[in-house]
Amino acid sequence: MAELRGERVVLVPLAEEHAEPLREIRRHQEVADWWGELDHAFPWEEPESERFTVLLDGRVAGMIEAHEEAEPDYRSCEVDIFLDADLRGQGIGVDVLRTLIRHLVDDRGHHRIFLGANVHNARAIRAYEKAGFRTVGTMRLSGRDFRTGRYEDELLMEYVDEARAASA
Repeated sequence: MAELRGERVVLVPLAEEHAEPLREIRRHQEVADWWGELDHAFPWEEPESERFTVLLDGRVAGMIEAHEEAEPDYRSCEVDIFLDADLRGQGIGVDVLRTLIRHLVDDRGHHRIFLGANVHNARAIRAYEKAGFRTVGTMRLSGRDFRTGRYEDELLMEYVDEARAASA
């Protein structure tokens, strides 16, 4: 897989040299609040997901992953993202999401991309909306809030490319 270029970011396939910088970002409290405790096997613990390292100005800035549903009648892709907490408010997340969306739609043939967002994660929800995601419902008590240890509601958000769906 070649690199994917956004306006400011470059997404590259996850590689061994990215592992420790990604672990450091995940250990930051503001990231751990939403992603939980760091698994000892991270970033290799989910081989079924395609993971990309986010590079900004040549340095590791985060990760985005895609988990594809290949069944032709239910073709879709779930995504998840984390970025270095020091990059908040700069539009980096929106650039990363748009870059991956373009790849998933144009190169992989997806028309629907979705994600779950903790209802209390307002910053992430705003970024998802700016990238073109829309809330389609609330999933009740569907994900652990690592700040409290309790299950919390998540917004089910999706990006739909209707032109791609019509041509499939």
